[in-house]
Amino acid sequence: MTAFGPQIIIALIVGLLLGLLAKNMGTVGDGEPNWLTTTLNTIGTSYVSLLKAAVVPLIFTAVVSSIANLREVSNAARLAWQTLLWFAITALIAVVIGILLGVIMQPGANADAEPPAEYEGGTGSWMGFLTGLIPANFMGLTASSTAVDPETVTTALNFNVLQVLVIAIAVGIAALKVGKPAAPFLALNASALAVIQKVLWWIIRLAPLGTVGLIGRAVATYGWDTIGSLGMFAIAIYVGLAIVLFVVYPVLIKAHGLSIRQWFSGAWPAIQLAFVSRSSVGTLPLTQRVTERNLGVSRAYASFAVPLGATTKMDGCASIYPAISAIFVAQFFGIDLGFTDYLLIALVSVLGSAATAGTTGAVVMLTLTLSTLGLPLAGVGLLLAIDPILDMGRTAVNVAGQTVVPAIVAKRNGLLDANMYNAKRTGDPFADDSSEIADEVTEAVEDTVPATVPAAPRTR
Repeated sequence: MTAFGPQIIIALIVGLLLGLLAKNMGTVGDGEPNWLTTTLNTIGTSYVSLLKAAVVPLIFTAVVSSIANLREVSNAARLAWQTLLWFAITALIAVVIGILLGVIMQPGANADAEPPAEYEGGTGSWMGFLTGLIPANFMGLTASSTAVDPETVTTALNFNVLQVLVIAIAVGIAALKVGKPAAPFLALNASALAVIQKVLWWIIRLAPLGTVGLIGRAVATYGWDTIGSLGMFAIAIYVGLAIVLFVVYPVLIKAHGLSIRQWFSGAWPAIQLAFVSRSSVGTLPLTQRVTERNLGVSRAYASFAVPLGATTKMDGCASIYPAISAIFVAQFFGIDLGFTDYLLIALVSVLGSAATAGTTGAVVMLTLTLSTLGLPLAGVGLLLAIDPILDMGRTAVNVAGQTVVPAIVAKRNGLLDANMYNAKRTGDPFADDSSEIADEVTEAVEDTVPATVPAAPRTR
């Protein structure tokens, strides 16, 4: 069976060819799309719908589980606040880099695409963002009605991602405060999270089919110029990811008196697996082990910080990507953004990163950012066409950040073993070559990562 990466490349080529064919077939009747365009559109929108359906339960269960991990940490309050503070600092740095790259590189300029018919104009506002944080009901549901004709009205239900995040945080803190009586609820929540993640992997395995529909629809709708714009967008994303991974993180590591080379060599096994697996959650067992065994972070603290990071620390998905994506969508559809909009992008990226949840982080943050700014949500389907290619680099940066922050906080609080951090690397994933530990990580990763993705290497 063809590996997942080549499947995506093949899907991109097939989608491109089908999109060009659909474009040349023209329209039928009164300007209605032809059968091929309709088919591609149906495939693409169906795949996006599947991803969106998993977002809400994933956010809720992942955030509650992350907060519940605080029970296992001594001196939890101080360490938790420092961890979250450094999560926010690095996220802010990353989003500023994303905004600057979007403004300088102009990835969506010269597309000359018309905004979708349903787009009503306008951009986001501070008041709209703040009022949007207040849940109107427990599930963060909102309803909208549209008159199709004088006799037909359609009603759609939507989830407000920020409201779901607020609800999840409140429930998680309440469960933490209640203590022992909340144990059955937290156990159920953890089980639900595992089930949802498994379902998400099934959806992710459909990515090649979704890619055919999404890229085909984009080309059929907007023409060949779409490919050039998306290519420039992808370059901007990878430039931003490279700056964070090879400049920002090393500077932070060096500023805390730690060896950059030792950090790279220690964290590299997890970063490498993240690039292949495209899942922070799938890489979590290996990330936690290299953080403890290679970087010398106290196990008690690492068992809190790394799992929390796997669901909330997403500099690739939640900072660089949504910043450049929002600017790209605005430029693509010829919509001007003001200084307030750029501030909103930064605020949403820092606060909304807790809603990224390890596997659909980019989808969540893209939808959240575009909604907050009042930009056309058609941009979600447009950018998801090339998402698998971008997701490899984003996930690698996510996981790198999930090792950087625990190392920094541990160093600042005397919880880092300097001898273990500076130990000579032998090429194995762990400084302490233990078959038992390596097998445990391998089994955990193999259970999470799809069969076509290489699992963590076994060490003997």
